[in-house]
Amino acid sequence: MGYLIKNADSVYLTNQGKTGHLSTDIRIREGIISEIGTNLRPSVNETESVIDASNCVIYPGFVNTHHHLAQSVLKGVPEGLNKGLGEWLAAVPYRFWPKIPPNLMYLSAKLGLYELIRSGTTTCADHHYLYHENTSDELEQAVWQAAEDMGVRFSLCRGSATATGNHKGMKSLNIQPESLDRVLDKMTITRSQQHDSSPYSMKKLCVAPTSLIHSAPQNDLIELSRFARKHKLKMHSHLLEVEFDQAQAKLNHQISAVEYAANSEWLGEDVWFAHLVKADQAAISILAETKTGMSHCPTSNCRLGSGISPAYQMDEKGMTVSMGVDGSASSESGSMLQELNLAWLLQRSQNGAERVTVDKVVQWGSENGAKILGLKTGKIEIGYAADLVLYRVDEPRVCTVHERLLAPVMCGEPMKVYHSFINGKPIITKGEFTQLDTEKLCSDLQQEMTKFLAQII
Repeated sequence: MGYLIKNADSVYLTNQGKTGHLSTDIRIREGIISEIGTNLRPSVNETESVIDASNCVIYPGFVNTHHHLAQSVLKGVPEGLNKGLGEWLAAVPYRFWPKIPPNLMYLSAKLGLYELIRSGTTTCADHHYLYHENTSDELEQAVWQAAEDMGVRFSLCRGSATATGNHKGMKSLNIQPESLDRVLDKMTITRSQQHDSSPYSMKKLCVAPTSLIHSAPQNDLIELSRFARKHKLKMHSHLLEVEFDQAQAKLNHQISAVEYAANSEWLGEDVWFAHLVKADQAAISILAETKTGMSHCPTSNCRLGSGISPAYQMDEKGMTVSMGVDGSASSESGSMLQELNLAWLLQRSQNGAERVTVDKVVQWGSENGAKILGLKTGKIEIGYAADLVLYRVDEPRVCTVHERLLAPVMCGEPMKVYHSFINGKPIITKGEFTQLDTEKLCSDLQQEMTKFLAQII
């Protein structure tokens, strides 16, 4: 079945960096955008459902390039509320994650994906690092299954720690790491079962050691990068979220963190790092020269007191800047729209109002994210995947915005997603999820959380 979306207030089109406003209609065929224009007529030769987009603006679905779906059940943990990154890791994620059972992981992933979809996300790259020497295969399978059941376009960034190193969370809780052979064997199986390399892929595998500086010896990092490049897999990790990365690189290797990444074969167009809050001009120059990308996660960086990433400077130098929501244990809203709104405001506060436009951060959150993940989505253009989001702009808090097309990002949450399509399939219809019973999800989560916490506490 095809769809014809008609009568939108405006459509977010990009052409050489300039936003377009004229088109109001979009036709979807076999999961692909097949026509864009005004006054398009329903097809007489094929079955086609007509969607009335009156009082809506249409955006390309956002592409979240850094998340931790397991953290959807770790929001607001009291022991971590007022701690910085290192202490927070030990008090929150590393305290709980080795004990999360597969069924709770499945529900946590569904909750996280629900939060993303309701804020306009259609693609999620999840940095899933719940692996240690005794991790069951069912835990990873639960995440893949949740993504499939929610209908989201999904990249699993397979985390790993092959050494405890200087990682405060792992060391304090005596978590035993995997061997490199186990990591490579498990990724080989996952790649054969799940990975689709096509530009319209719904499932991708990425190689993603949990922390480039702290969770693997350099020889292991080199082996992981060579495995990724042999199989043409994307590569991802955390880097320079706080100064500790730089300090440890200089103490242990007598070079900067980014130089260490280079020596470990972890720079290039197929690599992107989350955060890069503490990247200095020398680091940015190396990252830009090697065409390494980044995921800007402003809410989490603010929540943990890490600072503001120099994302605008990276963009100016030619780096591909994308957006990440990060885990809900340090970004409780779980909202991609909040990330764009906050990125717009914070980057303007640092760089000036005339430099950081709404169009810029929308590009970071859509087109650039798709580029990093190797997907043909993130743009409303003929031939691109039909990942589309329709926001209502006739509600009280946004109906008086003069430039209605920009209202979702300028006003931020709450915004109502009226329709959402992923791969040409309706995921939200008239404000209601087609893939999820939210009341049942909440009930199931409460039951599982009660059992889980009784075992932990």
